[in-house]
Amino acid sequence: MTASTPAAGRTPVTPLVDLHGRSAWSVLPPLILGFFMIMVDTTIVNIAIPTLTSSFDASLTSVGWVNSSYLLSYAVLMLFAGRLGDKYGPKSVFVVGLVVFTVSSFFCGFSGELGSTPEIGYLIAFRVVQGVGAALMTPQTMSMITRVFPAAQRGAALGLWGATAGVATIAGPLLGGVFVETWGWEWIFWVNIPVGALALWMASRRLPNLATRDARLDVVGVVLSVVGLGLLIFGIQEGETYDWGHVWGPFSIWGIIGLGVLVIVAFVLWQRRLRDDALLPLRLFRSRNFSLANVDGMAISFAMIGIFFPLTIFLQTILGLTPIQAALINLPSSLVSGVVAPLAGRASDRLPAKWVVAFGFAAIAGAVAWLSLVIAPDASAWAFVAPMMLFGLGTGCVFSPLSNLATSGLDHRTAGAGAGAFNTNRQVGGVIGSAAIVVTLSSRLAVELPAAAREVASSLPEALRQPFVDGFSAVGADAGSTSMGSVQLPPGVPDDVAAQVTQAATTAFHQGFADAVGQTLLVTAAVLVLGFVCTLFMSSTQHEEPTSR
Repeated sequence: MTASTPAAGRTPVTPLVDLHGRSAWSVLPPLILGFFMIMVDTTIVNIAIPTLTSSFDASLTSVGWVNSSYLLSYAVLMLFAGRLGDKYGPKSVFVVGLVVFTVSSFFCGFSGELGSTPEIGYLIAFRVVQGVGAALMTPQTMSMITRVFPAAQRGAALGLWGATAGVATIAGPLLGGVFVETWGWEWIFWVNIPVGALALWMASRRLPNLATRDARLDVVGVVLSVVGLGLLIFGIQEGETYDWGHVWGPFSIWGIIGLGVLVIVAFVLWQRRLRDDALLPLRLFRSRNFSLANVDGMAISFAMIGIFFPLTIFLQTILGLTPIQAALINLPSSLVSGVVAPLAGRASDRLPAKWVVAFGFAAIAGAVAWLSLVIAPDASAWAFVAPMMLFGLGTGCVFSPLSNLATSGLDHRTAGAGAGAFNTNRQVGGVIGSAAIVVTLSSRLAVELPAAAREVASSLPEALRQPFVDGFSAVGADAGSTSMGSVQLPPGVPDDVAAQVTQAATTAFHQGFADAVGQTLLVTAAVLVLGFVCTLFMSSTQHEEPTSR
């Protein structure tokens, strides 16, 4: 499938820039390879959460920052990276981002060897740097596709781009499972080194040097966006850790969240003042489809984090699956998404893309609701395959048509900023999702574990009931510990009674954890319903091909 070899009877489709006789399709391999690494790293850590918790002796909230720190730096710098692509050229910025991402991947894997004892802080810090590399690359992939491919082929090209996003985010846990169980958790990061080297070689040979413009670099806007989102996400994710109260000095959790909101408001007002020179040109949002596509992008990224984080912990902690076995449950979903995404991209060139996206959101919401119903301590692993296949069908229908809706009206003057805005808001949804899901799961565990313990305690000797419940209350207050509550038995307890208490503890822990995970998934389903409703309000009319290049 190339633009230079048209089907019989059809007019050749010429790339919008001079590729020296090459097809527009020749630019896709390095872009897709780099984007694949980025998206894999948004979910590959999830499968290693129990392993990282043990290796670093860290809490669930602390390990949650391994994902959130990457997503946060990724999200807040993409707007700036889009402008850098406008000013210095998407090829140059993409290559720099690829180098940063690949080198930081090595240090992520090496972080466990730093210090006298493994410190989760080192891994979190290197994940921040990795997110910087991802931020530099991502806007350039969409910008280059938008500027190289004519409108007649852009949907198909974005279909492959969307297939990459869908397959990578679902395949991440599978790859992670293989590495964690065989070579060690370090390889979920080190695998990026050979892939990054290959992508770098291909980028240097295949990516064109596109026209640039003298775009203003809004440093003030970058600082405001980084500080605002950083404060907001810290407040959300660490709220349970500090019992939603005092943190340090005059600062409380709610004060930090409020300050984050105020800084974000200041960022928006600053962008309004700068107009077309803004980091985030607000005029982009005059397009109803662009605005609603950004909300939908946030919703789908929220869902990708919101399903895999709690589900992966449940499969390994409660059902006792190995990392590979847990990851294999996602394999059918990945295959379905990979097959459907290119077809959905082509369909969005011929049909109103909003209906393809709406169907996708409905399918994903239905899949997540279905999963919340089958979550149970005695659930069979096979019970998860069908809803995960429905999830894959939905993601395949969302990614590329949604990108097509968001970028169809962009030209070379707005391609970088528009792609940066869309990807930024999409990743902000992932950051908020990561924080919200961690805090939701932790808060539900604090409620459901003691509740399950109280129910089970009725079968125990009366003298042991209160200590039994107190042990689980302590676990629930630990904001996300995945270890079973410890019940201190008085001296002289017979072996048969001790065994009864141990069995009761296992039953209570499994039931409470399953209930908490099921309730957490419903939060994700609610966000997906919001995405579905937004899609219904989109216009069915696609934008015409921009002529100003």
